[in-house]
Amino acid sequence: MKVFDLACEHEHRFEGWFGSAQAFDEQLGRGFVECPVCASKVVRRMPSAPRLNLSQTPEPPRRDPQPQAGQIATAMPTPQQMQALWMKMARHLAANTEDVGERFAEEARRIHYDEAPARGIRGVATPEQRAELEDEGIEVFTFPVPPAAKEPLQ
Repeated sequence: MKVFDLACEHEHRFEGWFGSAQAFDEQLGRGFVECPVCASKVVRRMPSAPRLNLSQTPEPPRRDPQPQAGQIATAMPTPQQMQALWMKMARHLAANTEDVGERFAEEARRIHYDEAPARGIRGVATPEQRAELEDEGIEVFTFPVPPAAKEPLQ
């Protein structure tokens, strides 16, 4: 089994498991490989370090988990915790914004120029539309929602 580090055109990084490099190339060519975040099928392999299992290699020394004086102990969230936080944010955005769909750029301008009531909106915009909005001083951010999350969130 081969584990490849992958990235889509939007720089979302993820891992893919394939029987061989040839299997990856074949599945990519047939459009079977897609980003789990944004569903983009424009995916490329990223450089990755090989994993070597050398039984005679000693384990690296473990670091003392206790923080030094003046330091604060921190922990990185697990992938499962990150996914749960992402889903919580997606639910919050869906519950607290109005979906204006393809009219996003138009409605953002109307709100910005006080032609429509101020409110949180979400929708779809092309990269060109986003750039034009930013040039006009209208703040926009992208929050990709994979197709599976467009179904009712559980």
